[in-house]
Amino acid sequence: MSTPFLRADTLRKSRDGQPVLDGVSLSLHPGKITAIVGPSGGGKSTLLRLLALVEKPDSGTVTVDGTPYAFPGAEKTPPPWPRLTVVFQQFFLWPHLTLRENIALPLHTAGKSEEEIAEIIAPLTKTFGMEPFLDRHPNAVSGGQRQRAALARALALRPRCLLLDEITSALDLEQSRILFDHLLALREQGLALGLVTHSLGFARAQADTVHFLDQGRIAESGGKEILATPQTERLKQFLLS
Repeated sequence: MSTPFLRADTLRKSRDGQPVLDGVSLSLHPGKITAIVGPSGGGKSTLLRLLALVEKPDSGTVTVDGTPYAFPGAEKTPPPWPRLTVVFQQFFLWPHLTLRENIALPLHTAGKSEEEIAEIIAPLTKTFGMEPFLDRHPNAVSGGQRQRAALARALALRPRCLLLDEITSALDLEQSRILFDHLLALREQGLALGLVTHSLGFARAQADTVHFLDQGRIAESGGKEILATPQTERLKQFLLS
């Protein structure tokens, strides 16, 4: 297998003295989809924030494109953004900016010209059918439309690794299909993709690796086959539920 773009080693995180993650290790590889599944409250979203380095683990190491971030002590290492980019459920769109302006903002920060920005944004907005509402503000569109804008903003940065937290939660079936088709195209382009998802159908069909996270620990890992023939009793119970 290829060298991982992102690797996590024995990540631990506690809140109020209670463990949230307890020694989690995994890898994300270029051109591969890694699905992280499990019950609510099992630590999935926290794990994604640690992988994205927007939240610090109590201990452990996250290695991004060969650069290790060992905790505690990695606070002064330059962050790996936007090579590593994450899309959260909360969207984090600026309410006073239109969706177009939200998508363009990080490109302006990166020093792109208006012409370059237009060339980058145009195919993304076409792919996700955003032209009719692109110049509206976030509070004037639906949750699914805001979700598409957040994803387009992340892809506009042209990352090499993309982390997604329940990215289809606000999308209807048609838009979910469009999104999943786009993720498959990104895999073909060589991106490393990590998904926290409840969309077990997509994970069963397309994930290269699946990690079942339960009570802060990876209880079972393997290819997508583990969702058809789980080896642990806990994963069997989760799939039945």
